[in-house]
Amino acid sequence: MATPFRISRGVRTVAEIVEVEVEVGGATGRGESVPYARYGETLDSVVEQIEGVQDVLWKGLSRSQLQQVLPPGAARNAVDCALWDLDAKLDPGGGMLSDPNPVATALTIGVDTPDAMESEAAKLANVPVIKVKVGAQQAEACLRAVRRAAPLPRMIVDPNESWDVELLQALQPLLEELQVAFVEQPLPSSDDGDLAGLIRRVPVCADESCHTADDLDRLSGLYDIVNIKLDKTGGLTEAFRLLEDARKKGFGVMVGCMISSSLSIVPALQIARHADFVDLDGPVWLKDDRVGGVSIKNGQLMPPQRGFWGSNAIVQSA
Repeated sequence: MATPFRISRGVRTVAEIVEVEVEVGGATGRGESVPYARYGETLDSVVEQIEGVQDVLWKGLSRSQLQQVLPPGAARNAVDCALWDLDAKLDPGGGMLSDPNPVATALTIGVDTPDAMESEAAKLANVPVIKVKVGAQQAEACLRAVRRAAPLPRMIVDPNESWDVELLQALQPLLEELQVAFVEQPLPSSDDGDLAGLIRRVPVCADESCHTADDLDRLSGLYDIVNIKLDKTGGLTEAFRLLEDARKKGFGVMVGCMISSSLSIVPALQIARHADFVDLDGPVWLKDDRVGGVSIKNGQLMPPQRGFWGSNAIVQSA
């Protein structure tokens, strides 16, 4: 990575990914996923899951059948996205629309001292959206420092499960004062029920607590927004289902990512076109991204070169 990435759970200096290629008739579909220890995944476990479905893939496994063969998670994501890419290349007109327009994405400020975070925020003072990683310690000082340096961008606050409900309640006046758009996953997912008694002044978004559409009923009344990440849903197929069901149930929608290359980001762009908030700055943290991938300029996510993935198209529906 270009610089260390600090959140409340620790620091990352490398991004480890799994890439899948599926070839049929001279066309190759590609997919990428990021095994995540928070969900019990490792590189080895994800590769083992993927290798376990090779035989059925060779027999012509469809995307809908894949949902039954692999559980939600990084392994299914890589295979599912590879199949989407393959289908687009085998049938370029298959229900996909080209959209070259940029999308505003949040840019992330990692956990650090208030002074260091203020310095980083000053560099992002003119972008549309910033996302601020904080822990339970010095939360108020860090948030005030960031807002002081960057008074204009919309601000997302992400404690990554490091707060308790008492701290979240105590910080409500501050969050409102700083015009925070929402707080993302403030409590451990095991403590979701504590949100039932929260007197909130800003919305709350579910990240670690929301993986698939099956989670929505449980989260209703506790969260206002859900964060769709393909590595949680297990690919674009389930991500579309989660998007549709979340809208029907009245949730706001955010689309997010892990620290990853453009090969993870471009499939997520298909959801981003329909989201209220976009957080797809994963490649910004890498020393080197894939050739022809996305780029980010002044907080605007620019699409990749045509043919990078899915014929550089935007999916209308699953």
